[in-house]
Amino acid sequence: MAAMYSTRQLLADGLNLLFFDGITNKDFLDGTGLQFKSVTVGKYLCAEAGGGSIIVANRTSAQAGKRLVCGGSTKPISTSGSLTNNSRVWIPMAMGIDIVAVSSTPGRSETFEIVRNSNDTSRVRIKASNGFFLQAKTEELLTADYAGDSKWGDDDPSVFVMTIAGRLQGEFQVTNGYGPKLAPKVMRDHWRTFIVEDDFKFISQNGINAVRIPVGWWIASDPTPPQPYVGGSLKALDNAFLWAQYAKSPSLYAVELMNEPRAPGASLDSMTKYYKAGYDAVRKHSSTAYVVMSNRLSSDDPRELFPLASGLTGSVIDVHYYNLFSDEFNSMSVQQNIDFINTNRSSQLNHVTTSNGPLTFVGEWVAEWTVQGATKRITRDLQRPVGGLWESYFWVGLLDSKECKQSLEPGVDDQEWLHQDIDFNSESPV
Repeated sequence: MAAMYSTRQLLADGLNLLFFDGITNKDFLDGTGLQFKSVTVGKYLCAEAGGGSIIVANRTSAQAGKRLVCGGSTKPISTSGSLTNNSRVWIPMAMGIDIVAVSSTPGRSETFEIVRNSNDTSRVRIKASNGFFLQAKTEELLTADYAGDSKWGDDDPSVFVMTIAGRLQGEFQVTNGYGPKLAPKVMRDHWRTFIVEDDFKFISQNGINAVRIPVGWWIASDPTPPQPYVGGSLKALDNAFLWAQYAKSPSLYAVELMNEPRAPGASLDSMTKYYKAGYDAVRKHSSTAYVVMSNRLSSDDPRELFPLASGLTGSVIDVHYYNLFSDEFNSMSVQQNIDFINTNRSSQLNHVTTSNGPLTFVGEWVAEWTVQGATKRITRDLQRPVGGLWESYFWVGLLDSKECKQSLEPGVDDQEWLHQDIDFNSESPV
């Protein structure tokens, strides 16, 4: 196929950030990571020994890898209610007089109200279910027994500086954030307007004959998916299949069973069982659609799925390559970045593309990079395929970007590679 375009936002993956502006307390949606620094002690809250014991205020820095909902816990925060100016959230620590990190499920004692200073919303107080505020008495003693108002000064042990250390922003957060009354209209408006038939026409006219559309597991229960999801995503997907006929080919080309499972949380054994069951499920409905299996992120062996996939006809291994997410790329010059793709990425791709192994699919790579001052021509060079099967992967958030559309217009210099014929059925690099 000539190239592939990813419509990540057709359903709700990678949602437009403007979606979240209308949500009350959008800073406290499900999965938000928070860090709290005591203004009196001057250190961050954390779960001693990683959990199962007391909460302390003795971290000099909030390490990203040990991010604490209250200083460094990796367990999630989930919204359990909302107020006009404050928010009640579940935090995986339990309230007695001393605060301990021993809970993995929400309950009354694990529900805290975060009260923000109206003049500086980064300064907060944390109110426990007993009506008292948390205070850091010492580095080793955090209690829920501070009563009364606050002047928000640096001498108040109940005041903390809150930092949002990470967010999850997907369909769950949108529908749960807006609630059952507003979420259906929000999602219907999105499905009706964000990706439309004209977008598929544009894609087809510019030599791209396939799209990659992520779907959530709850789509199988549409039009009555489990809460907080709302019905309608299946109709949006059906529309895409109708519009895709502009490519003059069967609409369903392949099914990818999962995107980017992460090791070691997703074990190879569990993924092998899941992929085999998924493959069998697809084959019950189609004997021709390719079945794509995404490699695990953070795995040391890019060929770990070969024993499974080699015995399954029409199976494909999906690998993702990003010149991002690692500091090594920040210091590279423009040419060094390009050379890395021509040398390292090409070698990596050759390693997973064998004559007697499964087909290989580069399901994601991105033209975004951190090098400053690159010309448009050099950036296009960076976007060229270097061998094998590449997906021309553009975030759909750029779909309305004039520059993105211009880069695909016929006749633009150095865009011939977009129209090269790449044989998906080939078992060797192109």
